[in-house]
Amino acid sequence: MMLKLDSRDYALALPLLSQVKINTLFAEAVLKGQTTGTVYVDNVQNPRTFYVAHDYGMSLAYGDSGNEAFNRSLYDYITNKTGDRQSPEWLQGDPAGGWSPLIESMITEHNALLNAVEPGPETADTRRMYTHTRVNFTFDPEVYHSAKEQWFRQDAVIVQMTAGLFDGQSGAVIPRYFWRDAEHFLSTGIGYTLLWEGEKASSAFSAYRTADQLEIGIESAAGHRGKHFAFSVCSALIDYCLEQGLEPVWGCRRENEGSYRLAQKLGFKPSLYIPYYRLAE
Repeated sequence: MMLKLDSRDYALALPLLSQVKINTLFAEAVLKGQTTGTVYVDNVQNPRTFYVAHDYGMSLAYGDSGNEAFNRSLYDYITNKTGDRQSPEWLQGDPAGGWSPLIESMITEHNALLNAVEPGPETADTRRMYTHTRVNFTFDPEVYHSAKEQWFRQDAVIVQMTAGLFDGQSGAVIPRYFWRDAEHFLSTGIGYTLLWEGEKASSAFSAYRTADQLEIGIESAAGHRGKHFAFSVCSALIDYCLEQGLEPVWGCRRENEGSYRLAQKLGFKPSLYIPYYRLAE
């Protein structure tokens, strides 16, 4: 069965996480208490199978994928059998751990049952599960510095994020979804906001931060897109990373064309494509 792990025991989930060779910073942030989430295991004393769910709506399965009792509960969870999940959740499985065929078989079974009950293309879309693609990147500083000379907006005002800017952010990717509160963010994280004609045009911030890596979160106001503002504010954060000896990290859905193109413009090169599962509501 999937058993909730007490937050005081989250360290039990860290050794195996370190062996997962994809970007797992969001899961690490949950396990180390940067942000909130839920951790499920097969055994609370000696866990072998792990499911880390970030409250923002991202999750990771890793460890032993052949645990039949856990997997039966996992099927109920990802198909939202109880109806507790009210919004989509995006799941990754450790590519080296045999999770992809397991999850894909669950998706196929769930969607087939859904079609049998409610056939036709109009079947409730929110109850259907889909496979997308998640992209991991590697950073090339030479490409970045060359691009910065061409695209950085010298006429824009970029300021470091304050408590007021932290609390005042709106949109889908904003700091308060990734940090406990403004005080925690300001003591451990970092962010910048680009101001244009008195408005918050674009912000880049540390979604997750470790001793040697910083994952970038970016949000631009609808009326200020297409003006290189996102590139410029991300540049401020990348420069901070380079000054502090941190590796800047970027990840996104391949279907998010804007983020995918911006990443490459900033010097991030696609390095890994993995299945990314949109779980049913």
